[in-house]
Amino acid sequence: MRDVAISKSEYAPSEKMITKVQDFQEDKELFRYCTLPEILKYVECFTGPNIMAMHTMLINKPPDSGKKTSRHPLHQDLHYFPFRPSDLIVCAWTAMEHINRNNGCLVVLPGTHKGSLKPHDYPKWEGGVNKMFHGIQDYEENKARVHLVMEKGDTVFFHPLLIHGSGQNKTQGFRKAISCHFASADCHYIDVKGTSQENIEKEVVGIAHKFFGAENSVDLKDIWMFRARLVKGERTNL
Repeated sequence: MRDVAISKSEYAPSEKMITKVQDFQEDKELFRYCTLPEILKYVECFTGPNIMAMHTMLINKPPDSGKKTSRHPLHQDLHYFPFRPSDLIVCAWTAMEHINRNNGCLVVLPGTHKGSLKPHDYPKWEGGVNKMFHGIQDYEENKARVHLVMEKGDTVFFHPLLIHGSGQNKTQGFRKAISCHFASADCHYIDVKGTSQENIEKEVVGIAHKFFGAENSVDLKDIWMFRARLVKGERTNL
């Protein structure tokens, strides 16, 4: 992925062009993160012994261009996931360098994981919004927030209903982090048609069709089944 501020740039691909790498399950070195005992021993507390790696990301938040496009709107990760129950899903998010409010650290709304999934859509930002950066439309703006200042190697684990996002990168460097969403292999897929998640399904399927020639019969479940990898225990439902 490339930040919307540089998406039409003619520069050669490099660190300055790539702002996020998703689905690196086929990359042996990057995927090793998802199998680290130091990560899985905590993941298992949430998922149980049968663990699936569902979604991987290497995040390279760029210096903001002045349009504030390096921000990530407040959202809930469950909006993107067609599997349940949510209590058996967890994200591991690891800082690859010092991260603070100046370079766009994570910001979370404590306690919101106890709520329900809220409707998401693109925020109406003047400078533009990155592809699939959906945000919650009806959160309490005055609700207490916590900014997660982290050192290299620090890791947070959070529930897919937790409302979170990140601010703009006000530095000249790239802010790097690596993450994986894990789920119990006992989770099950759901049909999101007719729900608040239908908009993201249409968008994801549209991208799959555009870039990979996927047939119209492909749905969100098919895409996630392609991504899923067993990292510990036995594969059951997912």
